[in-house]
Amino acid sequence: MKKSFSRAIAAAAFASSAMFVAQAAHAQASNEDTDIVPDPEGPTPAAGPVTQSTNANQIIVTARRREESLQNTPIAITAINAAMLENKNSLNIGDLQGEAPNLLITQQNSGAAAANLSIRGLTYADVEKSQEPTVGVVIDGVFIGTNTGQLLDFFDIEQIEVLRGPQGTLFGRNTIGGVINIRRTRPTFTTGLKAEASVARFGTYSGRAVVNFGIGDIIGVKPFFFYNESNGFYRDNETGDRRGGSKNYNYGVAIAVEPSSDFDLLMTVEKQEQDFEVVNPGISRTGEVICNFAPADQCNRNTTDDLYTVFGSPAFGTYSAPALTAEMNWDTGLVRLTSVTGWRKSSEDQQQDFDGTSVDLFFSNRVQSYKQFSQEIRAAGDLFDGFDYVVGGFYFNSDFSLQQFTRVFRFNDQLDVRDADTNPRSVNGATESYAVFGDFNWEVFDAVRLSFGGRWTKDRKSLSNGFLQTGLIGQGEATFDKFTPKVGVDWRPNPDMLLYASWSQGYRSGGFNPRAQTPETAALSFQPEIVDSYEVGAKLDMLNNTLQFNVAAFLSKYDGLQQNTTIPGGPQGNQTITSNVGSSTIKGIEADATWRPVTGLRLNATLGLLDAEFDDFIAGNLVGGVLVPFDYSANDPIYSPDVTASIGAQYSQPVSFGELVGTVGYRFIGEYDQQISLGPLSGDLVNGPVIVGGNDPRVRTDKQNLLDATLTANFMMGNTEAYISAFGRNLLDDRGTTAAFTVAGLFSFASAREPRTYGVTVGMDF
Repeated sequence: MKKSFSRAIAAAAFASSAMFVAQAAHAQASNEDTDIVPDPEGPTPAAGPVTQSTNANQIIVTARRREESLQNTPIAITAINAAMLENKNSLNIGDLQGEAPNLLITQQNSGAAAANLSIRGLTYADVEKSQEPTVGVVIDGVFIGTNTGQLLDFFDIEQIEVLRGPQGTLFGRNTIGGVINIRRTRPTFTTGLKAEASVARFGTYSGRAVVNFGIGDIIGVKPFFFYNESNGFYRDNETGDRRGGSKNYNYGVAIAVEPSSDFDLLMTVEKQEQDFEVVNPGISRTGEVICNFAPADQCNRNTTDDLYTVFGSPAFGTYSAPALTAEMNWDTGLVRLTSVTGWRKSSEDQQQDFDGTSVDLFFSNRVQSYKQFSQEIRAAGDLFDGFDYVVGGFYFNSDFSLQQFTRVFRFNDQLDVRDADTNPRSVNGATESYAVFGDFNWEVFDAVRLSFGGRWTKDRKSLSNGFLQTGLIGQGEATFDKFTPKVGVDWRPNPDMLLYASWSQGYRSGGFNPRAQTPETAALSFQPEIVDSYEVGAKLDMLNNTLQFNVAAFLSKYDGLQQNTTIPGGPQGNQTITSNVGSSTIKGIEADATWRPVTGLRLNATLGLLDAEFDDFIAGNLVGGVLVPFDYSANDPIYSPDVTASIGAQYSQPVSFGELVGTVGYRFIGEYDQQISLGPLSGDLVNGPVIVGGNDPRVRTDKQNLLDATLTANFMMGNTEAYISAFGRNLLDDRGTTAAFTVAGLFSFASAREPRTYGVTVGMDF
């Protein structure tokens, strides 16, 4: 009832706004900064009013909290503006995969709108909220503290910046892998409506609209409403029906207040909702416990085409996340002050049939609530000619609660899981973080800049672990702090070349184990991870500024690796905890290029080469109930393909009715593992050390060859810009896993990537 009421209120408010706009905008064209589907030549402002560059091919970024050209920014960064996303018919953050070197984004099946993010081989692939992501997603300046809710709709995006490597001196939360910085469009203060509707394969329908209007010259208002539904691309083996469907809503309003050129306020109130079915194709094999009970044809299945036929019981989930963001900027003349406030709350109720078979063997229901609040304050300016700075303070707190109901070997999928488990797992956790940071640029010589900065972070964490009826297992509380510096130098020998080198350190906090089953392990904290990253790079403008070519080489030393391990203890005889197990070395080369050889044609390419390996990785495993050391040093780190590459072209051609824009893109992603697991074993199999010769081959995704294409017709209907777009994704129908997991000889499951799909979009902008 509450959902229906809130949606009705949102729809009524939106409809009222739309009618007002339609009346006021008669015969008036929109003058927004970003057209619907233009040839993306020229800068897209990243935040607020920006002075446009005289070079039409430059993109202005604010990754370093300064407005500067992408080619003049001495860090590894990929910028993608609104026109690029819309011309490719991108849907959400997952479509960025392959657009930036060494970037992976896959959907996390065990969380609502959740993503597994990996940059340069650094990732966090779990659903627990007791640990921070290794790659931060920042939306309008606010860090999202959990991987849930990160698959953001792309319709209202102004620009995305992918920063590779540790980020601690500029962004609110410290991240060791990198940051995906997303800026949505600001209210335009002028009357306009941007709307589109799509229909695609697998019963997919979507409708999106953004309204803009002003109240005088001071207040700009932007209501928005997005809706998407799909029947899913899996097939039920018994009924032949589609499985894995979802319905998604995102609605709210952004209000900008600009009483003068020196002060502005932007506030966004929104809500994200999702109703979805969770599907886990089974990939268990003979020898795992599940296959002693499941029909023979449901075991030993492959991890490509077989994934798309499913046998498990229906499992459903709901997700609701209201959020508030407020940003204020005040330019005093000597210093620019910025305040960013973020509040977000989420409620999740998610079922999951983990065994993936028609026999009711392992079914769970996770009920969670999560809340975060953050406050960032920054000051930026010029201390003297040639010396600029950004300094700030950051506060973050979050808390979560989890109840997990489990139905194990009941052989009755009609039995409500909450009736089957009257003593569910109960976990409560909290985080409080303080930080101060600074970033400084000093032009010590003509064309030579020294960049330096640092961040001091203090995290306080607590967690209690137990069961609803039988009570507490154990609890822990600890404080972690770290200073992480950064030093860099860049040299511009001529206006078309930038050379740079840097060293930075990243930090990821320690914490406690929500899956611990004894008082000792529940009270035992794991320690922080530390990354030292060294990078050199060059940014080149060539062929009269029609060709931009960027290249970077990096080396990362990763210490204090946090990994899940299985040890003895608890009522089941074993338990999964997070431990600091060793170190690794990651090195690689990244390159990207954009070439505009003639008017209307844009060519782009990226290449990421990655060499990731463990220096040492020793963890304990159970052998006959005894803890034995296992050496995983020969295993591949997860989500670390050796090669990621892409090549694309976009061509726009004026025609009698308007303009045709064609886009084609090919992405290659090398094979990579998705879980640290047990492959071939050697050594002393009784007393240890046991040598693990790699991960289980079922958790390795195959090489991906992804081909996408879009053809868009732009035309005018009176004073209204309109377009019709036909698109195809994964045209080669490349099939395989996006996630795969094995569970201690009990069962294994996976999720599949979207097969070939196609559809049509129509839209308008006035």
